[in-house]
Order: sequence, then structure tokens, then C-alpha cells
Amino acid sequence: MIIFYDANCPLCNAEMQHLKRADINNKIILEDLNATDFNTRFPNVDKSIAMALLHARMPSGIMIYGLDVTYQAWKTVDKYPWLKIIRLPIIRFFADCAYTFFAKYRQPISRFLMPNSQCKNNQCKTKSAGDK
Repeated sequence: MIIFYDANCPLCNAEMQHLKRADINNKIILEDLNATDFNTRFPNVDKSIAMALLHARMPSGIMIYGLDVTYQAWKTVDKYPWLKIIRLPIIRFFADCAYTFFAKYRQPISRFLMPNSQCKNNQCKTKSAGDK
């Protein structure tokens, strides 16, 4: 599974790094949408659309989007089996609406929830008290 994500989003980056630590069998490849060679390596992935909605390519070649990516990723690493609840019919609708809102406003939400984080050169880190 290849996940295409915005590594310049502190919350997105934190979740992907958490996911990768859980991926002890290396079943997931993370690809930063901000990589300078992204369009060359993945010409079939529209970066502007992927920036608006999480994308992943399954081993079969099928593309999945949004919370389907989140659910499938954690399922792939055998973590958080309770996430299947977000794919149940009625809950799915509301979860997808919430995800769409989050995706659209992920940068300000990240700044609000993680005020001590900064992203530079596609790397997000937490600023310490002495950093400017």
C-alpha cells in the first residue's frame, strides 16, 4: 500500500509516522506529495486533488481515498480494529463529512492543536522552548 500524504501538515505527518512505526512488516510506503519529483514518479496521481483528499494505491493497483485510506492502513498493520466503525453505513456518512472538513482545514487545525510544531523541508518537528 502506498499512501500519498502532505508531510507539511503536522497532524498528518504525525499520524503517518505513528502508522509507519506500527508497520513492522513494511507493508506501507509513505509518499510525500511535496517531494520535488512527485509528479515525475507518480504522474497518474493528481497532486492538487490528493492534497484535498488522502489517496492510497493498494497492492492490486486500486486507488482508495479519504477515511478508506485511514481504515485500510491501520487494518494493514493490524492496529485499531475498532476503526471499522467509521465504515458502517450511517456512521460512514458523518465520518466522511468530518474528514472532509478536517482535510480542508488541516493546516489551521494543526496550528491550533500543535502550536509548537513547525514544518520545513517536508519535515515536521516540535519546537522546544528555546527555538524561534
